[in-house]
Amino acid sequence: MTEARRVSNPDSFIEEVTEEVRRDRLFSLFRKYGWIGILLVVALVGGTIWTEWTKSRAEARAQAFGDALIDALDLGAPDERREALAAIPTDGAQTVLLQLVIASDPAEDRTATLAALDRVAADATLAPTYRDLAVLRRVLVAGADMPLTDRRAALEEIAQPGRPYRPLAAELLAYLLIEEGRTDEAVTAMTTLMQDQEASGALRARLGQMVTALGGTLPEASAG
Repeated sequence: MTEARRVSNPDSFIEEVTEEVRRDRLFSLFRKYGWIGILLVVALVGGTIWTEWTKSRAEARAQAFGDALIDALDLGAPDERREALAAIPTDGAQTVLLQLVIASDPAEDRTATLAALDRVAADATLAPTYRDLAVLRRVLVAGADMPLTDRRAALEEIAQPGRPYRPLAAELLAYLLIEEGRTDEAVTAMTTLMQDQEASGALRARLGQMVTALGGTLPEASAG
């Protein structure tokens, strides 16, 4: 009776046949291309395992670097600390951090400090953030022993728009004007920088004190 109804209902019969054809095609496609799906699953699982292994390895390297850094800094004599720091194995950003740590105390070894900063500043493979920071620090450490024209050239390079330490470099450039006796120009440069949107509150405060000490007038926005 059921068979008779299926035959008497052409639409139902066609739908069932179509469904059977689709199912056969699906199985055929799976037999032919199923390995691609299996390969994708294996790739996804393998990728997850690789990511987790890489992350774990990076964390282990960071931990080892930090431990070695602390151990070196705990040494008593400056020469021993520097020797221990220089012996720490590093890669990537760790190298930059280590050089900046070595350069953090110029009172201990000024020559080594400047050399460490020069290495960071000259490394074109590093991000501008690291290189510019090294240049900024070098100008501060060198001070008057570095010719004023050289300091200005170095600072003007990192005071360009878009550079990470532009406001700080501009501040130091204003101080160079004071050093040259160009007080009015220095006050103008400082008051302009005080109104710069990228200038931090601490920088504005320092500049405000300098402008006042030099007899200048604070910008209205800063004064109020």
